[in-house]
Amino acid sequence: MPGVRKDQEKRRIIILADGHFNSLGSTMANAALLYIPEQVVGVIDSKSAGQSTQAVIGIGGTIPIFRSVEDCLHLSPTYMLIGITPAGGEIPPEWRSVILSAIKHRIEIISGLETPLADDPKIRSMALKHKVPLTELREVPKSHRIIAQGSWRRREAKVILTVGTETSTGKLDTAFHVYQALQRQGLAAAFIGTGQTGILIGGRGIAVDAVPGDFLAGAVELEIDKAANEGYEYIVVEGQGALTHCGVSGVTLGLMHGSMPDALILCHQPTRKVDSYGMRIRPLPEIIDLHERLMSIFKPARVVGISIVSMGLSRDEVRMIQEQIAAETEKPVADVIRGEEDILLDALAEFFSTYSYSPSSIPADI
Repeated sequence: MPGVRKDQEKRRIIILADGHFNSLGSTMANAALLYIPEQVVGVIDSKSAGQSTQAVIGIGGTIPIFRSVEDCLHLSPTYMLIGITPAGGEIPPEWRSVILSAIKHRIEIISGLETPLADDPKIRSMALKHKVPLTELREVPKSHRIIAQGSWRRREAKVILTVGTETSTGKLDTAFHVYQALQRQGLAAAFIGTGQTGILIGGRGIAVDAVPGDFLAGAVELEIDKAANEGYEYIVVEGQGALTHCGVSGVTLGLMHGSMPDALILCHQPTRKVDSYGMRIRPLPEIIDLHERLMSIFKPARVVGISIVSMGLSRDEVRMIQEQIAAETEKPVADVIRGEEDILLDALAEFFSTYSYSPSSIPADI
């Protein structure tokens, strides 16, 4: 079985979230604390210095908060993560000196911002002087500017993609929980992030919304091929957007065609009745049918289960909603945030036990 990625195994991350460390404003910081806390040694936030992350935002346990880079050097950090993804994609001006200080101490910078840190002449010059890499999670390598090759026709690995009824319906949470659950079962599973947060916590992937449209499917296909060639049997892909969302459906479709999934998991927030354009969210059976018919051109992929966002709901309310959705769709329904990802694993196991698609069944000249 492929092992843990070495670049992640060795990371000792300090998170820069100065003045923005809270449950809503520090999205990258919060994702790191939630999913990869073992890699985080501290957070920089002068307002909360001296406290733990658990005390401030309720996650991260005893991970300490510091006032400055210098205050946390005794923990031997190797990376600094820019902990926010602000509108406009630029760092707060007051953070510039903190980043420069980290570079002087030869701490590599990880950024998920839309504006590359290297666009700042001072940061670029300092990084070159001290030979410190600036890792841009949204950067699209030249190798990924490629038209899809149709390699899915020769792929043996099983691909699982999360899709949604709307944007922000837990596609990342669901994909990562399923990936971790597959690993716990001793299966050779890989996770492909398709946004900066997914790439950060999973250690691999491509930010699909930064890829030119012609190359989106090819870039995703290339990432999956890499994982398949490393020997992974199951490849879980983080979904983006929604086919029924008129603003981002193009990204969703390109991601579906690039990943060519065998199984899909539909993510849904039952308390949302309209999307961000005010359009009514279609009935779940209709959305399931849309995805399956779209994939039927290529392979007999199926939506194997539903993952719901239970934020703001009591356990009794969640149970009632799960029963309603299960009756409506005849699919198992899981709440992964409450630890129910095994429901989805059981659904995947049942589906793949009778899955008849084989790459060899498709003529090579098609």
